[in-house]
Amino acid sequence: MDHRDAAAPTARRAEPLPGPGGRGQGPRQEYLDAFDDRQFGYTIPEQRRPERRRPEGREGRPRTQSGGRHASPRKRRAVLGDRQRRRAPGGWGRTLSGMAAAAVVTVLGIAVAVRVADPGSGGADVADAEHPAPEGQAGGGAAEPDTRPRVPEDAPPERGPAPEPTYEELLGQRVEMAADLAGSGELVPVDGSDEAADPDATTLVRYRVDVEDGLGVDPEFFADAVQRTLNDGRGWSNRGERSFARVSGGDHDFVVTLASPGTAADWCAMSGLDITEDNVSCNSSSTERVIINAWRWAQGSETYGDDIAGYRQMLINHEVGHRLGYGHVTCPAEGEPAPVMMQQTKFLETEGVTCLPNPWPHPGN
Repeated sequence: MDHRDAAAPTARRAEPLPGPGGRGQGPRQEYLDAFDDRQFGYTIPEQRRPERRRPEGREGRPRTQSGGRHASPRKRRAVLGDRQRRRAPGGWGRTLSGMAAAAVVTVLGIAVAVRVADPGSGGADVADAEHPAPEGQAGGGAAEPDTRPRVPEDAPPERGPAPEPTYEELLGQRVEMAADLAGSGELVPVDGSDEAADPDATTLVRYRVDVEDGLGVDPEFFADAVQRTLNDGRGWSNRGERSFARVSGGDHDFVVTLASPGTAADWCAMSGLDITEDNVSCNSSSTERVIINAWRWAQGSETYGDDIAGYRQMLINHEVGHRLGYGHVTCPAEGEPAPVMMQQTKFLETEGVTCLPNPWPHPGN
């Protein structure tokens, strides 16, 4: 016997490789397939380990797994691949990250499905919450321009149109006019007519009203003022003795004429009257015209101050009084109402006796 053979130690039987039926049996193949890296969008590159020499039996053949059968190369690669995944750095971390990403995608998909299924639920999506639509804009579409007028916070409340001024208000309003105004000279009759206030009066006086063109005075208002003044109970009606009717054509007794200072002076001069010194009015007795100086009508006089309405009534009554045959008078007593035929435009005092302004022939009526 060869001493080398006798001294050789008995070879130790090799442990079977992990595989089916062995003690080192790995995870099931379907479990490995379920977590294939390709399901999460990336693939772990295959890692190769350094080859080791396998111990051989006495016959020089590779050792077998349990049962004496050779292990399938495909199955050994699957087992080794599983071991390499577990040993590869970050392998399970990437797996868990992929699982978390898949969960997030699933949740977002459910949320989108809910919004599509119930668009009227009233829930705002994330974009709406972070970027709300501008004021007055629904949903986030294009905003229409706001054309409403901007009202300051401290602005007074809006009011409707101002009411038309009354006759009394208009009668008391001054009108801007130059004292040396010379108008066009065109005297225009005012349209319309007004009936006498007392048709049973003893005398019916018919008159017409003319207004010079371009004065800036309302002709209709001036005609109304003449009619009201002449038919007032304190006026020249003398308690039923006479009544006045305005006409725009036909027969008439005289013409009440509103004219500029220049035109008025011309008409007064026809009757030998010079009104230029005091810029006053006149009754041009040689003509049909009772001249009312438009500047005096517009501005009044110092004797009446701010009582423009009273002065205008006095002016009409005074000049028409001349046409009716009344002449100038003086102040009768201190503090008495001035007679309407007193030259109140110029003064209220005569021979040291001062009267009060008075526009009416019969102020006590």
